[in-house]
Amino acid sequence: MKKILEVKNITKIYKIYKSNFDRLKEIFTKKIYHKEFISNNDISFELFEGETLGIIGTNGAGKSTILKQIAGVITPTSGEIIRHGRVTALLELGTGFNPEMTGYENIFLNGTLIGMTQKECEEKAETIVTFSELGDYIYEPIKTYSSGMSMRLAFSIAIYSNPQILIVDEALSVGDAHFAVKCTKALRERKEQNMSIIYVSHDLNSLKLLCDRVILLNKGKLVEQGNPENIINSYNFLISKLNDSEEKIVIKDVDNNSFGTFDIEITKVTIKGKNSDSNIISSGEDATIEINISSKIDIKNMTVGIMIRDKFGQDIFGTNSFHKKVEINFEKEKSYICSFSMPLNIGIGKYSITTAVHSEDTHLENCSHWLDNACSFEIAGIKGDMFVGLCRLEPKIDIKRDDKQI
Repeated sequence: MKKILEVKNITKIYKIYKSNFDRLKEIFTKKIYHKEFISNNDISFELFEGETLGIIGTNGAGKSTILKQIAGVITPTSGEIIRHGRVTALLELGTGFNPEMTGYENIFLNGTLIGMTQKECEEKAETIVTFSELGDYIYEPIKTYSSGMSMRLAFSIAIYSNPQILIVDEALSVGDAHFAVKCTKALRERKEQNMSIIYVSHDLNSLKLLCDRVILLNKGKLVEQGNPENIINSYNFLISKLNDSEEKIVIKDVDNNSFGTFDIEITKVTIKGKNSDSNIISSGEDATIEINISSKIDIKNMTVGIMIRDKFGQDIFGTNSFHKKVEINFEKEKSYICSFSMPLNIGIGKYSITTAVHSEDTHLENCSHWLDNACSFEIAGIKGDMFVGLCRLEPKIDIKRDDKQI
């Protein structure tokens, strides 16, 4: 595959001064009055033509800093970035816009800043306006726009500038769901046309849907890269560790799909339909998920949860005993079976089940055991009326004649 971007041993160090006076003293006295903050520490990776690369990490991990260096907004302290094509970046909202100018005028200003020629801006202006769905607002000053409107315009200009590399940093989290879906569709279309994308988001589902590969940053370092499912498991583990002051949480296997303190452990997970003895179930059939649990401690008010995911790793449905207001207590050296029974009103396809035992409402609190892809099952037929899609909503259909005159 053709390399479109090479990031080689990038380090970015910021000098932190207590005051501007300290900065001046350092210049004239040659003494050090600053502290160093390493935002990126020896980061290396490659991006290939037509590839979508996701970047995840906790706040302060160095995601925005590495993107700004790739975009050329800031320069690295050391290392090298080799770009084999035009780079367009959607970073902070409003970057490259003049708030006093209209949206239409900013198409030409922003387009020029990201490398478009005057002729390209003229040829694509109307297409950009149509895609942004801003209507007559396009002739109003940017300073009157909401954050969602600014994002619409910025994304529309970026996507039609036809870059070889497009950087998207949390831009799709601003604005309405309709336009976010439209943007996602546009990104997938450009990907099919061999545009390379670097995508940063806290929306783990969108990372699974869009990305071919994901890298995980932590405290300025690249700690892991690989397929989205494995790296997101590592990210979940990292999030759990943030609340693990006693450093009890560990990863159990090499695929990072099993981690926790293991004082309470999930030993087996199965799913069966009411009318079958296997994991092949009909849509609409009553089914039971059984989770075998072993406890090494006495503890009260714990939570057992499940998450059903489709073959793309997208979250389809999740719940837990905390949200269902079911109290669960464990005794030392005892075993338990926790059951979730429900009609599986989901579409035909293959699915997996993730389970967890923790306190409170999420695995961020006292995670005893998180087990990703604990078991799989298949919906192979439909019980009842035919439908398409991922879920059965069972609408009631009614029609009556309207005798009102039009």
